[in-house]
Amino acid sequence: MCHPEWGRALAEAQRRKDLARLRRVRDRIDREYAQPLNVEALASGAHMSAGHLSRQFRLAYGESPYSYLMTRRIERAMALLRCGELSVTEVCFAVGCSSLGTFSTRFTELVGLPPSAYQRQAAAATAASGAAEGMPSCVAKQVTRPVRIREASAPVPQLA
Repeated sequence: MCHPEWGRALAEAQRRKDLARLRRVRDRIDREYAQPLNVEALASGAHMSAGHLSRQFRLAYGESPYSYLMTRRIERAMALLRCGELSVTEVCFAVGCSSLGTFSTRFTELVGLPPSAYQRQAAAATAASGAAEGMPSCVAKQVTRPVRIREASAPVPQLA
């Protein structure tokens, strides 16, 4: 008969293996965000089923692999739009989105502005202040990081 500690040790070892696989999946998304990625391809590369990957990824990182991928794409799109050298359509395809409508909808959900309005606003801010050019890219990335509207802290209701 097996000792109870062995079962716990095996479960812990499996959890560590799964976390290592999930980190590799996340790293792949970070590296290959502009490539056509889907959950099935990511799961296959991690030797997991798509359902298991989705469940475990959500438990580990708080969002689905697809949501994480789209957030990375929108972050990169924001940087490209701030540069102002590409059109919204060119940015859409440069970050790996195949549908301008889906890109615009997701961008608006995460940023709170449509991509074209964001681009105009970023151009106006750069022209008005001139300070954005001197801002380190790491600071600009952190300041402009997209936050899902539904994740923004809700105002506390005032009770009478």
